[in-house]
This record gives sequence, C-alpha cells and structure tokens, in this order.
Amino acid sequence: MTIRVLLADDQALLRATFKILIDSCEDMEVVAEATDGAQAVELVRAHRPDIALMDIRMPGTDGLAATEAICADPDLEATRVLILTTFQTDEHVARALRAGASGFLGKDVSADGLLDGIRTVASGDALLSVTATRSLIGRFLAAPEPGAELAVPDDLAALTAREREVTLLVADGKSDTEIAEELFVSPLTVRTHVQRAKMKLGARDRAQLVVIAYRTGLARPPV
Repeated sequence: MTIRVLLADDQALLRATFKILIDSCEDMEVVAEATDGAQAVELVRAHRPDIALMDIRMPGTDGLAATEAICADPDLEATRVLILTTFQTDEHVARALRAGASGFLGKDVSADGLLDGIRTVASGDALLSVTATRSLIGRFLAAPEPGAELAVPDDLAALTAREREVTLLVADGKSDTEIAEELFVSPLTVRTHVQRAKMKLGARDRAQLVVIAYRTGLARPPV
C-alpha cells in the first residue's frame, strides 16, 4: 500500500528536496504541496493524504493552526500530521501534540530518518524525537493551554491495571519492544494493550495516548 503524503512548508527548496526523496520510495508518494497552513488544510480536504508533513513556522496560517483544523475535523481522521520543526525543544511541539499531531521531526533529520518517520506515523505509532525529553513533554502536556482544551475522560476506571501500566510506559517514551522486555510479555501483547487503551480513552493514535496520560494525571512529569 502506498503512503500518500502532503508537504506543507514555505521553503520551495526544502519541499523539492523532500518530494524527490519521498517519490523515490516505492511505498510512498507526494500527492500535494502547500506553502502555508490554510492551503495545507484545503489540500488535505481535497486529497485526503495519509500523512501531512507540516512545518510549524509558515507565513499567514501557521502549522499549529493547520494541525488543529485538520485533527478537529472528523472527516479527516485518517490523515496523520507529522510536524517539522527547527527547534525540537520548542514548546510549540507540545502544542502541536495537544492539537492532535502524531509526532515531530527536526528539519535536520537524515533522509532515512525522514522516511522511517513517515512510515512510523502512517502505521499508527507516535514519533517523538529523542531530543524531546520527558521533562519537556510532561511539563507542557500536563499544563492545559487556555482556549485549547483537549477532551479527556474524567477518570481512567475503564482501563485494566495492565492497560494503565502499559499506558504509563508509553507516556514514558518506551517502545513496544522495551515495554515487552520490562513486563516479560510479547510485543504483540503490548500492542494489544495499547490498542485497547486507545479505544477506551478515545485516543486517535499513540501520541494522543501520551497526551491523555499526562492531562488526566495518570502520568506526571519527572521532578
């Protein structure tokens, strides 16, 4: 199955470079290009890509506003937003995750890193850069931004003890393999628990499961 990608960046050279790279892969293609956030939203509605590769800083409507519009539209639920940013420790990263983005990459990402990132997000997993520490993510996700509330469950009673444990480890940034090793279960079992937790908490993907974990108080930023 071909992964359909929309590129949203105001830098023509960067878009051209990413397009050449993505189109060179047999399993993905660029279906549209946008120069600002408003155009990105319009083209996502027209083309319904699997991935919107979104720059944060663009003139006019920026990537954050575009991410919010895309992720808030139930008709665009199948499109995952992957944020591009120059500053991987920027609080905008957390704002984008709260808005519904599935992860982010630095603009200095390697060619293999970009392609692997697109595939990771297209598969339904979160992509949180290794330079985004738990402290940063926790600090910003745990503090709601006025006017940008994320609807989350009032309690986590629907989760089993194991699902809560797995969700905590997901929020800690651990992969399925790492969680499996820690809990002495198979990665498939971990994926099953993650899927059930997402379903019960209304999380569209793994990144939103992390957001919910912090916003409900299940996970707390390290002191």
